[in-house]
Amino acid sequence: MRLNRRSALTVLSALGTSFGIPLIWNPRATAEGPSLKNDRPGIGAIGMRYQGTVIALKAQAHGDIVAIADVDRNVREQARASFGSTPDIYEDYRHLLDRKDIDVILIGTPDHWHAKMVIDACRAGKDVYVEKPLTLTVDEGKVIRKVVQETQRVVQVGSWQRSDARYRLAVEMVRAGRLGRLRRVTCVAGPNPTGGPFPVRPVPNALNWNLWLGQAPEVPYTEERCHYTFRWWFEYAGGKITDWGAHDIDIAQWAIGELPVEIAGHGKLPNIPNGYNVPIDFGAVVRYPSGVELIVQEEGRIGVLFEGEKGRLFVNRGTIAGTAIDELKDHPFPKEQYKLYDFDDPNRPDRVGKLDAIVNHMANFFDCIRARRLPISDYESQHRSATTCHLINLSIRLGRPLRWDAEKEVIIGDEEANQHLSREQRKGFEVV
Repeated sequence: MRLNRRSALTVLSALGTSFGIPLIWNPRATAEGPSLKNDRPGIGAIGMRYQGTVIALKAQAHGDIVAIADVDRNVREQARASFGSTPDIYEDYRHLLDRKDIDVILIGTPDHWHAKMVIDACRAGKDVYVEKPLTLTVDEGKVIRKVVQETQRVVQVGSWQRSDARYRLAVEMVRAGRLGRLRRVTCVAGPNPTGGPFPVRPVPNALNWNLWLGQAPEVPYTEERCHYTFRWWFEYAGGKITDWGAHDIDIAQWAIGELPVEIAGHGKLPNIPNGYNVPIDFGAVVRYPSGVELIVQEEGRIGVLFEGEKGRLFVNRGTIAGTAIDELKDHPFPKEQYKLYDFDDPNRPDRVGKLDAIVNHMANFFDCIRARRLPISDYESQHRSATTCHLINLSIRLGRPLRWDAEKEVIIGDEEANQHLSREQRKGFEVV
């Protein structure tokens, strides 16, 4: 399926036309935005270990951090001190959703909590900024779509490379044909670590382990399952493919402008009791309707390499280089030619090209809250990017290629594989 989009709004129109899904976003939607004095929305931040605090600090330029929630008392108290000891602190995030003085929710939790918190926040009438990846499973993204359609909330995913001038220029140039017909895109995700078996330990007094686990299976506390290293367990995340891959695969797919039709992954699954279980020595080839191939690999220079008939273009967080870039001196690519997302604010040229893309990305979120419009990393595009990541992991785990029907969002001719588009969830933590 080809995604022809003038903006994040028209991508939903295209999806609606192709998929039979009604267009759900009206730029003149009546859902209420921030109503506090001086247009300073109240912000509630959930999950404050490192990245959660980072995004809260960025959001502080646009609103007031009035409450913080984290299942680890030490983390939430330290985070509170970072904000002048003024925010209220909670163990359970649902207390934030009950507060009428909170307009915006920031989510910096482990991956397995993202979807439920987004859904709960939207239903509570809050706009949401959530860290990537948007989901733990493919089916969670379908529920998010339904809920955002119903609630008309603004949801920005923290795939902030979309707000980086280098990535934006690379994608725009590829889509404009500066490389000729695109043939191949390569993303380097980096290797997953191995480790274990890890010892079971007593639950720290400061941690609510049951609430940390959420929908995931109930298991004894293991330090390596928690905090940063949750990434290397399928129960809570998807390893490098959904960690770094959620950034670069998103950029690749944005440039390709299509959704996958076949995913062929390979790798080894560690068989270590109570040890990291995401794949090692992995890679994948993802094919698109036009014949473009997306190569995902462990080794190499981190970034996205585009290869077309007329040359190559490489981009990462510090570099943009290649044939098309060399030709810019004689053939400029002015911002007026940008077509993939319209910031729709001629008085804010600072919103494009700032060196700190996270600041830019957060500013876009709050601009869209006020305008009631789709942000640059909207839920639909990020659901689709996360889906590609999940399908790569699934192909590796099943040991076979998968044929994907992007319109119906099902795996063709493989009922066993389709069972893995969702997961069993613990009672009381279901994503519905």
